[in-house]
Amino acid sequence: MGDLFSQIRDRLKAGEAAVLCRIVDASGSTPRGAGARMAVFRDGSTAGTIGGGAVELRAARLAAELLETGGSRTCSFHLTPGDIEDIGMICGGDVTVLFQHLSPDLLPLLEDIAAALGEASPSWLVTDLWADGRWEMAVDRTGDGPLFTRRPMLAEGGERYVEPLCPAGSVYIFGAGHVGAALARLLCWMGQRVTVFDDRPHALREGTFPQGVRCILGDYEKIGLSLGPDDCAVVMSPGHRMDFQILTQVLKTEAGYIGCIGSRRKIAATRALLLEAGFSEAVIDAIHSPIGLPIGAETPEEIAVSVAAELVAYRSGKLERHG
Repeated sequence: MGDLFSQIRDRLKAGEAAVLCRIVDASGSTPRGAGARMAVFRDGSTAGTIGGGAVELRAARLAAELLETGGSRTCSFHLTPGDIEDIGMICGGDVTVLFQHLSPDLLPLLEDIAAALGEASPSWLVTDLWADGRWEMAVDRTGDGPLFTRRPMLAEGGERYVEPLCPAGSVYIFGAGHVGAALARLLCWMGQRVTVFDDRPHALREGTFPQGVRCILGDYEKIGLSLGPDDCAVVMSPGHRMDFQILTQVLKTEAGYIGCIGSRRKIAATRALLLEAGFSEAVIDAIHSPIGLPIGAETPEEIAVSVAAELVAYRSGKLERHG
């Protein structure tokens, strides 16, 4: 998301205009749902995607027209099976796309969006809509109201659209080994807030992680972090003793998700230590271990994909227990 708005900001700084296309409502079988975004520029280039195929092609055409006229509007598209401009949709669906013409005078708004994306607290992009096509957009950092959730929400009357700009919560990775490093890079690319904690200076050396990943060099026996219900803890230390040290602290926080990597033997050893330390079966059973969706992953990068997928499933409410 940050890259999309950065490209729009750069174009506006250069005195150009852009049209921001956002799916605000979707039903049936569609390539993307509410929250998908695409920017269209005067030279015909685009940034982001609202799903490809028929929707994106038609949206790009309309956006090109609006770049010439300077207007903004909301348009609904109905997709049917076998659509000649589609890319293989089997089922039909409906999407409503909001087209917003952005001119250089909106640079302060784009700067505020950029600032919000760089902050550690959650924020939302609020768009008020009028029947005549006018709109007003602003960043909200309070999250006060029923529309301020983890998912994009369109008010029942269609007069207000609220979408998460910067998601709540962070992913804390304990252990910067091969898998931890691969996971941090992947999650950062996905737009997640990531903190990596390790007790080895060489594991956190400069250049290992992309800009935006927070690195903490500390003691596993005293991690000193307070995790909230929107935070995820991923334990990937070199051994079960270290896993145990980390878990005894993380389990006492309000972390919404706790996962631990390891072989079944390592997991069993860690479980025994936790039971001995007084943690209940129920508390231990809540740990996602073995971590990651069962996709047959073997390499560090493949394991990172499986863990990232499980975190996406958790945040979307579709996570099912396994193992």
